[in-house]
Amino acid sequence: MKHQNQTLTPENETKLAMRVSVISVIVNLVLSVFKLLAGIFAHSDAMISDAVHSASDVFSTFIVMIGVTISGKQADEEHPYGHERMECVAAIVLAVILFATGLGIGWSGLQKIMQSQQQTLEAPGTLALIAAIVSIVTKEWMYWFTKIAADKIHSGALMADAWHHRSDALSSIGALVGIAGAQLGFPVLDPIASVVICLFILKASVDIFRDAVDKMVDKSCDENTVDQMRTLISQQDGVMGISRLQTRLFGSKIYVDTEIEADGNLTLVQAHDIAEDVHRSIEHNFPEVKHCMVHVNPTHETQTPSPSAL
Repeated sequence: MKHQNQTLTPENETKLAMRVSVISVIVNLVLSVFKLLAGIFAHSDAMISDAVHSASDVFSTFIVMIGVTISGKQADEEHPYGHERMECVAAIVLAVILFATGLGIGWSGLQKIMQSQQQTLEAPGTLALIAAIVSIVTKEWMYWFTKIAADKIHSGALMADAWHHRSDALSSIGALVGIAGAQLGFPVLDPIASVVICLFILKASVDIFRDAVDKMVDKSCDENTVDQMRTLISQQDGVMGISRLQTRLFGSKIYVDTEIEADGNLTLVQAHDIAEDVHRSIEHNFPEVKHCMVHVNPTHETQTPSPSAL
């Protein structure tokens, strides 16, 4: 699928991420207070724990805001390639928090399973059930709202925050199952659901961590994207072949280095124009590409090469 030129400026990307983050903070604060009050008045430990989980998302979102703000800074003398990798650092921190959250939910579930035969738990009230349903709907909506923005600006940190919303939705599903199960006389369903949810959260945190690390160590783009770039370069006038095409992820951006082949009888200006066309076509059709470096090799090896690098 060909990429379209729907890129946003770094300033607009930062504004979008900040707007999503501010909305996330407000929703989480309101939801946390609502679930906490519901847990207290309905005598539901599961809902009180879920409220604490939602409150932890506020801290995570602040990390995202800091990471996105720093990564959006313009390049300077000390950081000539920009600060995009700071967003990877924020994503790694969030992945660790998400992993710890999953472990906490799983460990709490295992403890309750082991204690279920030793004590009888009080069945929570209907208010806790309503709070769980409201939480599931709200947090799933926040997941998609944040994910769409993350995909639009290719933000790993924002994607990590989206999964934090989903982990909260999954936690609320566990609370819903547990509360409903307790009211039906099966309180052990609550901790069993928590353990299952824990596995999904741990999987998501590992995926986020691996993605952030890949962007920190200059991993190449996926094969499909590279193939699309190769096809696009080959279609440019004057390009007779591609000697080399390399890509590397740099935070949410991509750097491209390519060596193309052109007629060795061309003038330096003509070779430069071909390289410029390749340069512009890549950056125009792949908005996530921050810079494309082009080197021109002559097809006639007997002549002195006339390189042109952008």
